[in-house]
Amino acid sequence: MNSFTPSSTPAPYTLGELDKESRMGGQGTETDAREVRVIDITDFEQRSAEIAEQLWSAAVEIGFFQVSGHGIAQADVDAAFERAERFFALPRERKAQWPLARNSGWEHKAQIRPSTRTPDQKESYQVTRPRMAGLWPSEDELPGFRDATLAFERQCWEVGMRLLSCFAGKLGFDADFFTRAHDPSVPGYQSTLRMLHYFAVDPALKDEMGLWRAGAHTDFDCLTLLFQRAGQGGLQVLPGKEMASREWTPVPPIEGVITCNIGDMLTRWSDDRLPSNFHRVRNPLPHEYQGPRYSLAFFCQANEEAVIQGPEAKYPPITAAEYLRQRVAANFSNRY
Repeated sequence: MNSFTPSSTPAPYTLGELDKESRMGGQGTETDAREVRVIDITDFEQRSAEIAEQLWSAAVEIGFFQVSGHGIAQADVDAAFERAERFFALPRERKAQWPLARNSGWEHKAQIRPSTRTPDQKESYQVTRPRMAGLWPSEDELPGFRDATLAFERQCWEVGMRLLSCFAGKLGFDADFFTRAHDPSVPGYQSTLRMLHYFAVDPALKDEMGLWRAGAHTDFDCLTLLFQRAGQGGLQVLPGKEMASREWTPVPPIEGVITCNIGDMLTRWSDDRLPSNFHRVRNPLPHEYQGPRYSLAFFCQANEEAVIQGPEAKYPPITAAEYLRQRVAANFSNRY
């Protein structure tokens, strides 16, 4: 049984985003009243203006949306999930060869959210291209794993950049503004593909109200792309502008769509016009599937040297390197 005891008061944080997150613990209630829209981005180049309007509307109103017609074949998504399962099935001592550092590598119950101050009930493996030296399984351990994972990461990056180009235009930047800020060819690239394995419910801990698969949080990045697996639910969202309501909306898995949410970097870059959305992964209810849950997340995190500041300069400028450092330090101990 986990012996971690949460502190009685939230720690003070320099970033306002973290102070807000530290107040988001507790169960709250559930509502289906909000719509998480599915937006078809087929024929993106021909329909970019129309798609931009739809994305902007959904993002402003709830901060979450889903996209179909994104161009990543379901077979590629299924293969990525299978690779993640093979990785997490390795013995713990073998995974410990690749410890998490600077948003790359493996961690086990190491993430402690400011909202809950208890460890998320999960493990994860994170891939950030320039930081992977010594963190890849060998060909003997997982044949083809590295090359296939990098190919999938590239597919996610391409979708993310198409979506971000829409937000760039609406904010008055040129269409390639965010693509340059997330350039994968430079050493300061920080975008991350994260494989997640939430543990099957331990019957001895099923009544532990303080434990969450993932506690309430907003993401650190500009935009998150999330792939869920059918039958493995638990994701819930709460618009930041409605945080006082504590009414959470479920986002069940749908095959063929990518669930997307605005992150705090883009909220700052938009001078708060695009709200970053609180979300969490709750433990399954007694009548629900109790087994493991897998998901794949791609975080569009601006390169280290990118300076985050909106057109109206509502927030003081901060480099993406420093911004990410503060956010990771508040979630992980000695991992950045």
